Amino acid sequence: MDTLKYKGFIGSIEAELDDNTLYGKVLGLDKGTLITYEGKTIEELKEDFINAVDDYIASCKEKGLPLHKSYTGSFNVRIPIDLHAKAVAMAQEEGISLNAFVKQSIYRAVM
Repeated sequence: MDTLKYKGFIGSIEAELDDNTLYGKVLGLDKGTLITYEGKTIEELKEDFINAVDDYIASCKEKGLPLHKSYTGSFNVRIPIDLHAKAVAMAQEEGISLNAFVKQSIYRAVM
């Protein structure tokens, strides 16, 4: 999937074929935060995306609100060496990668 990226925000690219419009929204934001944009061309879409992100940042600063950036689905976690070793061993026992093991473990913990 193609996306737009700007200042740590990631935006979708969608098309409305009936009226030849491109549109999108910033992905991975907290619930209740919606940033949308549109354009007739890719350049217009990119420009409106950038303007929408800049407007959101300015609005948050003006109102003293926290800035919520897109979640990327990737993050670094520092853990003790022995915990890392145990996680690798358990992943190997299950025949999966460490990444898959961590993903499953977090999923079980939060769902």
